[in-house]
Amino acid sequence: MRIGIYGGSFNPIHFGHIGLVKWVVEHTDLDEVWMMVSPNNPLKDKSILADEQERLHKAKEAIKQLGNEAIAKRIVVSDFEFHLPRPTYTANTLRALQTAYPDHHFTLIIGEDNLHIFDKWREYQYILDNYRIFVYPRRGTASSKQLTNINHPNIIFMKDAPYFDISSTELRKLSTMA
Repeated sequence: MRIGIYGGSFNPIHFGHIGLVKWVVEHTDLDEVWMMVSPNNPLKDKSILADEQERLHKAKEAIKQLGNEAIAKRIVVSDFEFHLPRPTYTANTLRALQTAYPDHHFTLIIGEDNLHIFDKWREYQYILDNYRIFVYPRRGTASSKQLTNINHPNIIFMKDAPYFDISSTELRKLSTMA
């Protein structure tokens, strides 16, 4: 099976997350996309995170509300990282997934903003050398390999993916202003 790993805090989950994962399921060669709810991102301030079980529950509810059962069946909201040593690092998650599911082929799904800091990720070269990476458009970035210091054949720009002008950070800011 070909599985896309779309990791994130989903703090909060929003229509951009759901729209992107739906598009990936419909327009790529992946059999499923696993939305990997991260208990903590080592590069983010964990003090702003909502409870991990709450974020997991809300992500599952968002997929149920998708309205397309055939697509929803191909999207799995996962707490896999909740059971790994913390902080969770993508390279460790991918190794653990490969051990648990040796017959699956995993593809990492990240935003262009993350590609620009990918060389700061723990064991980024291991990830590049062993997994495909689908890169989707994000605000303030352009779909161009020239804008990053990473050039690798496993990096695949999803240039036709829709652009969603929303972020969890903005939503959290708006909720504190209300």
